[in-house]
Amino acid sequence: MSRDLHDRALVIDGLSYHSDGYTGDLREGGVDALNVTVCHFEADFTEACEQIAGWLAHFAAPDAGWMQIRQASDFQAARDGGKIGLIMGWQNMRPVADDLDRLYLFHRLGVRIMRPTYNYRNFMGDGNLESENAGLSQLGRDAVRLMNQLGIAIDISHVGDQTARDILALSTQPVLATHVDARALIDLPRNKDDGLLRAVGESGGVVGVSVYGPMLWDGNPDRRPDMDDFIRHLEHIVNLVGHDHVGFGTDLPVSNDLRRTAQIARNRRLWSGISDYGDCFGHDIPARYIEAANNHGKLPNVTAALLARGWAGGHVEAYLGANFARALGRIWGF
Repeated sequence: MSRDLHDRALVIDGLSYHSDGYTGDLREGGVDALNVTVCHFEADFTEACEQIAGWLAHFAAPDAGWMQIRQASDFQAARDGGKIGLIMGWQNMRPVADDLDRLYLFHRLGVRIMRPTYNYRNFMGDGNLESENAGLSQLGRDAVRLMNQLGIAIDISHVGDQTARDILALSTQPVLATHVDARALIDLPRNKDDGLLRAVGESGGVVGVSVYGPMLWDGNPDRRPDMDDFIRHLEHIVNLVGHDHVGFGTDLPVSNDLRRTAQIARNRRLWSGISDYGDCFGHDIPARYIEAANNHGKLPNVTAALLARGWAGGHVEAYLGANFARALGRIWGF
């Protein structure tokens, strides 16, 4: 029964931090579309253009298993065509630097979700590891206005608290938190406090709740987080924002070469919570996530767990992808 519902639903992952083009786990797990970080977290303008060009060529290949998502109607078109829908996303607006005209270019290329900062400070503002917590710069404020105008979704997952508050106060469009958990349960800088989570829901946006182990971990070296920990965060956030404003946001990679993917992940600057977790439970990719959902092929386990908890089928379908599709359609304007 749970698998029937999962296969019937539109399933959208709010964030995958890397893909090498492999679709096997996605098809096994019934994933219809996902927001993929299409350039490296610290990519500059040239690197971002090169990596986006690679994806555009991939979409154009005759045997491509992917279809680019540019508008909300593309979700169903990709599904009908037997393709995996890919939303081009960024985890850092570093490629824009201080030239907002570049937003017109990247929107034309199909980048539809952007995060102003990734942990640290850039031209747009402060990330969540900056002690000053200074918020958006003036350039960042101008960027929010232009992103609203163009129809580029704004993601606050790695931004600083004041940066997030500034975005939520300024944006006239729904705001996303594509892969976060609840700071009220686990006090880490990558998780969001209840006020910010409520504000995302009030904006009309979606909170993608993550299965990433370090963000669910209570620090006990003898107990790795599991499905119950994930659902505890999910249901805490549902109590804040309602069933219409939560979604998948796994932060899983999509790769047929996890050793190469692990190397990419190691190149990220890490905050201590990730390092400590890895020292206890392993630094390989599967160990970084709850065991029952540590690759996309296992995501039906989440659907089964929610139904076992008594969630209504409609609420599960909203969580699986309908909420992201609705919010993105509103932001994109088509």
